[in-house]
Amino acid sequence: MDFGIEQKDLYSMLMSVLCGGIIGFEREYKNKSAGFRTIVLITLGSTIFTIVSGHGSNTDDRIAANIITGIGFIGAGVIFKDRFTVWGLTTAAVIWTSAAIGMTTGIGYHALAFLFTILTLIILLLVSKIERLIGNLQKYKMLTVTFRNADFRQIKMLEDKLTTNHVQMEQIHVSKDQDMLTVIWQISAKKQYLMTLNEILANTEEIISFK
Repeated sequence: MDFGIEQKDLYSMLMSVLCGGIIGFEREYKNKSAGFRTIVLITLGSTIFTIVSGHGSNTDDRIAANIITGIGFIGAGVIFKDRFTVWGLTTAAVIWTSAAIGMTTGIGYHALAFLFTILTLIILLLVSKIERLIGNLQKYKMLTVTFRNADFRQIKMLEDKLTTNHVQMEQIHVSKDQDMLTVIWQISAKKQYLMTLNEILANTEEIISFK
């Protein structure tokens, strides 16, 4: 019985499952919100939509655009933000990339899709090492400190204390409000010294708050 399934389309779907499975395995291993099944279904779904668009009439661009829009909604659903940090951006980017790989297999570029998969996997596997390397480099941050009173000698004392702990500081702004002094610095230091910086600030009695 002929079900009308073209062999090239079957190959495309199998390749999308393979590519999605490779990326999904890494995500599942790291216990991410979008794991093995999710990534496989994203690549397979993108492939199916791309195949359908290829068999339709004047629908290629519209279906491709709708895939990108739909994946954008899924990606947004895995991003969370708290007061200081944004979580899930990498997972959202993986979802977006997986959809692109699925579309690539859907148009029959299997070797290219597999290459994209391997490149994505390499990036995901190396990201921790690269982040550790970057963490050892100099980092720049804005530091805002509020003192209990308006004694300007406190500023010089704090600067002297921090610069002796391998922290470079540049004073940006000073303001006074109800006998409290607020100072903003641009600071630069390696990650290990920034951790020491937080301890020093937290243990300084003259400081009411810092961020």
